[in-house]
This record gives sequence, structure tokens and C-alpha cells, in this order.
Amino acid sequence: MIEHMKKIFTGQLEAALAMLNDCVGQCPPEHWDGKIAKYTFWQVAYHTACYGDLYLSPSKEAFRLRNIHPQGWKEFEEEFPSRRIEKTEILDYIAHCREKAGPAIAAETRETLEGPSGYSWCPFSRAELHVYNIRHVQHHTGQLGVYLRRADVSLQKQDALRWVRTGWKDDSLLR
Repeated sequence: MIEHMKKIFTGQLEAALAMLNDCVGQCPPEHWDGKIAKYTFWQVAYHTACYGDLYLSPSKEAFRLRNIHPQGWKEFEEEFPSRRIEKTEILDYIAHCREKAGPAIAAETRETLEGPSGYSWCPFSRAELHVYNIRHVQHHTGQLGVYLRRADVSLQKQDALRWVRTGWKDDSLLR
């Protein structure tokens, strides 16, 4: 059963990250600083990728800060990033998350999945953290997708934002 659950977590997180990647990739330059509530498009995308990456680590202490976090943990603790993040940087960061997801989830055991999340602000099991992470990515991806549609971004059929059902980089399972 544990292997089956890990396959589900991996497939659904990959689907959510693929959809996030589509939204970021489709955002035209003139909408990169467009507002979604009080945050810009890129800030929402950056926040989503940061926490997606963080929650794939066993704990805050095990998390490896990257160059995209120029001020370290302050980037997570402050409301706004310390600098404007460019589209290519966020696409690269999403690619990093997609590469990290499979091995990170595959490394889980029954004991780790039943154990604590690894984050004091997430008082639930590690298994539930994976569901929480998927929901978080998909929530913000939905915001980005709605923004693009409301901004009337011209999305050609072949480039349209797609619904990804499941699958580890398996395009046969799209839509």
C-alpha cells in the first residue's frame, strides 16, 4: 500500500507542477508584474515554487537554499522577495522541483510517512504534508490560470493551459 501511495503522491505532484509550469510559461512579459490580489504574478509563482521545493525536503534543517534565495531564509520569512525574479529563473526552479519530487517521495518509508511532517507549522504527518503540498501548488496554479484568462491572454489551442490528470512526465495522461 505504501508504494501505491507514493506513486499517487508523485503523479499528482508532477501534474500540479506541470500545470504551474504551463501558467508561468504562458505569461506574457506585459503581465509578469500583473496583480493577483496584492501580489504580482511572478511573486505568486515564486512563492509556490519555493514552498513546493521546501516541502519535498524532510525538514527545514535538511532543506538546501538555492541561488534563487539571495537572502536565505529571509526570502521565506518576509512577505515580499528581496528582488524581482525573472520568468526563466522560475521556470528553472519549477524544473528543479519536478526533478526533486520523484526521488524525494520514493525515499519515503512507512515510518517517515506516518511520522511528523518535519515542519513545526505543519502539525500533521509527512504523508499529509505531501497532500498539503499538492493542494498548495494547485491552489496558486489556479490563481495564475484565472489571472491569465481574465487578462484575456491569447492562448492558442496548442499552447492552451492544460489540465494534467496524473503521471510522471507522461503526456499520454494529459487532459
